[in-house]
Amino acid sequence: MSDQETKVKVIPRKRVVVKLARGMKLTGKVRRVTNFGAFVDIGVNTDGLVHISELAPYRVAKVTDVVNVGDEVTVWIKDLNKAENRISLTMIPPGTKTIRDLQVGDIVKGTVTRIEPYGAFVDIGIGRDALLRVREMAEGYVRNPEDIVQVGEELEARVIRVDVRRNQVDLSLKGLREEAEEPQAVEQELPEALPEEEEEEIVSPFEIAFLEAQAQKERRREKRRKKKRWEAFEDDEIIRRTLEYADKSS
Repeated sequence: MSDQETKVKVIPRKRVVVKLARGMKLTGKVRRVTNFGAFVDIGVNTDGLVHISELAPYRVAKVTDVVNVGDEVTVWIKDLNKAENRISLTMIPPGTKTIRDLQVGDIVKGTVTRIEPYGAFVDIGIGRDALLRVREMAEGYVRNPEDIVQVGEELEARVIRVDVRRNQVDLSLKGLREEAEEPQAVEQELPEALPEEEEEEIVSPFEIAFLEAQAQKERRREKRRKKKRWEAFEDDEIIRRTLEYADKSS
């Protein structure tokens, strides 16, 4: 009896799958790592699988970049298949926004984390900064991104592209902010027409070629007129000399 009692005492009491529920928070240990995910011992008859897409809210290229065998991890039950005794787990806390939750047209809040000549990077809470390109900062031309946004600034932007495979999100501010009124005021102060000297400078390459051809044509005409006048002068001079010679002879 003592031996049986001893055996009973050392047999661990394990939870069974039927007592688990979706959304339950558990602590476990990574038992095995594969290319597609990690198997975690959560203290039941079968290890749960954390798929690579459920390791973090951002895209994970390699499982061992996040977890390794022996790591203690916090997981949540994503799905239960009692018939096949399978447990799907996630390491992404419930309520966490991921790139898969985004749709084109969504309005998101974020914070500018970095500015480059081609745009600004915005943290929108998905684990990977979204890109706000300079051409999407305003309706008009933007020379310098820092004229529109600053590092640390909180803003609202519209999602215009979502690439889950590349883990990339593009944003736009167009239509969400009032455009600056200064350009319009400057435009109103300008005269209705440019001065004549400025209009002459705004000439297309075609117009330049045409004007040059006209000038060459006019030069050729003037040269021909001069030639004719000279020939006429020579004829008159010959006649004058002939008559003068005839008078002297008589």
